[in-house]
Amino acid sequence: MPEGPTIVLMKEDLQKFTGKKVIKADGNAQFEKEPLEGKILLEIRTFGKQTYLVFDDFAIRIHLLMFGSYEVDENTKPDRQLRLSLNFKEGAVYFYTCNVKRVDLEFLSGIDWEADVMSDGWNPEKAKKKLKSNPEMMVCDALMDQDIFSGVGNIIKNEVLFRIGVQPESLLGKMPAKKISELITEARNYSFDFLQWKRDFVLKKHWLAHTKKICPKCGNKMIKKQTGQGKRRSFYCETDQKLY
Repeated sequence: MPEGPTIVLMKEDLQKFTGKKVIKADGNAQFEKEPLEGKILLEIRTFGKQTYLVFDDFAIRIHLLMFGSYEVDENTKPDRQLRLSLNFKEGAVYFYTCNVKRVDLEFLSGIDWEADVMSDGWNPEKAKKKLKSNPEMMVCDALMDQDIFSGVGNIIKNEVLFRIGVQPESLLGKMPAKKISELITEARNYSFDFLQWKRDFVLKKHWLAHTKKICPKCGNKMIKKQTGQGKRRSFYCETDQKLY
């Protein structure tokens, strides 16, 4: 599943269509496409793993899910995968194998934009309060909770926990305040590192924990385990990461 930094890159790719008129809309998403035609794309907003194409009286939410993708100015995939295409005078964008939904503008006002780790409005104090209110939650689940760390996915989770030296099954209520602060800080820091490395096509070269078999610090074997309520893959070192 694409994580927050990848969605920010998608927004950058689509930015050239902001302020432009939709000439034609198509695809198999389950809503009428005709009302999009003639509309001006006023703004592109991202919230974690979601993208919102904002028009004057509604928005289109794009969630790439596990296997979704997009293309700009060329359509190279089968029609059955095409959820939505928007044609502009300046080019076109195509969204494939993803969730596409029309939402009212009211829906946008109900989003906690301060939970987005890559947003200028990111509120670390609010994240800290949410963490403190869930003392029995595993830290691996907390990082993947989009209401707390919107945009964080499994790669960021594994790398952040390695950076701060905490095992994924640690309970929030047992972690020292210093580690909670480090968790919040590094969730944002690593997200921006991810973004830069993704731009430079060197992301995997910088992985220290995710998919690794040997710890780069001590040389011991890394543990691979499905952890938390979501049973997502975790990679961690029992020597260099502490269980709280």
